[in-house]
Amino acid sequence: MNVVMIGAGYVGLVSGACFSEFGANVICVDVDPARIDRLSAGEMPIYEPGLKSLVQRNFDAGRLAFTTELADAVSAADLVFIAVGTPTRRGEGYADLGYVYQAAKDIAGHLSGYTVVVDKSTVPVGTAAEVKRIISEANPEADFDVASNPEFLREGAAISDFMRPDRVVLGVESERAEKSLRELYRPLNLIEAPIVVTDLESAELIKYAANAFLATKISFINEISQLCEAVGADVHSVAKGMGLDGRIGKKFLHAGPGYGGSCFPKDTLALVRTAQEHGVSSRIVEAVVEVNAAQKARMVKKIRGALDESLSGKRIAVLGLTFKPETDDMRDSPALTILPQLIDRGADIVAHDPQGIEEAKPLLPQQVSYSDDIYATIEGADAVVLMTEWNAYRGLHFDRVKTLMRGDVFVDLRNVYEPETMRALGFKYSCVGR
Repeated sequence: MNVVMIGAGYVGLVSGACFSEFGANVICVDVDPARIDRLSAGEMPIYEPGLKSLVQRNFDAGRLAFTTELADAVSAADLVFIAVGTPTRRGEGYADLGYVYQAAKDIAGHLSGYTVVVDKSTVPVGTAAEVKRIISEANPEADFDVASNPEFLREGAAISDFMRPDRVVLGVESERAEKSLRELYRPLNLIEAPIVVTDLESAELIKYAANAFLATKISFINEISQLCEAVGADVHSVAKGMGLDGRIGKKFLHAGPGYGGSCFPKDTLALVRTAQEHGVSSRIVEAVVEVNAAQKARMVKKIRGALDESLSGKRIAVLGLTFKPETDDMRDSPALTILPQLIDRGADIVAHDPQGIEEAKPLLPQQVSYSDDIYATIEGADAVVLMTEWNAYRGLHFDRVKTLMRGDVFVDLRNVYEPETMRALGFKYSCVGR
């Protein structure tokens, strides 16, 4: 099958590479010539474990190509996926669909023969119908269907998620569209991956509902962590006791500084706005958003409290900047909220991250300094703040840490270490909900 992926960002690149691994002929189209040049030269614009070798293998085999020229690629395609960004409109909470609709306009005039145009981007309910309208008006003679095939890729585990998915969701309006998409995903039949076939609107809503529910679990356990600190309970024990209930499950019950990333922040806001547009209550999701913002603010108070409230002239070593490990993604990372507030209160910040430093530099205040060595970051610090639970931070040599530090404060926002152990080592140790 001939597949075109409009957008060579995170979703488009991973999906395109994986479809080519399935045996499809895939062309990734992007408007950024520099990105296309880098990809064609074997350079990855994002960090994702296993992606570079997957792309290179299929590029070398001739199944995966990159271009800025849309016309020829679309005219030969059986399926065209729209995988462009849908960022939150600043200050409004709505998903910005400008890139999606522009892609639909760009595609319309080049469709040749029957083609399935697939929304892969995360989009609000009704977007597929609007894409269909745009293409039909621009090219009334086009023989096409529109479908919705939302992605469920976790950054840091995207390739395994694509190759061994919990489910594949297909929102379709015709048997022809369903047949084409089932043929594309046929390699997953070997592992009996569930395929949910539904209407366009349900497929669009499934993505938002799933992300909002996972975000709800995170905000819930973060609220419980605050209660644990107040009453002397241990959030690890509470989460374990909850998670062993099969109706609840243990995933996403890890207390921390709040969720971030490319999905949860914008998708919860977009779901709230969608509900408001249709006159429907969304009080739970609204509360999830509020709790997440409050949790980040509470982390600033926790750090200040660990340093006896005074941050002026204090050197703070920050370990981890990305919103989660195994990615270079800084979108809505807690660090973007927490570090500026520490600097405003006079702190001197030096930061380390295994993959995210270059992404972080244009987003954080200029006062932040960076180091590519963990222990050089810690040297002379009054406090260490563990912000992201990279594996590199799970086995620190604490004799060396104590020798290098000027102070003895260790604030663990990911609960990587045990309080008793850390305090026995001589640290003024603070964590979340324990």
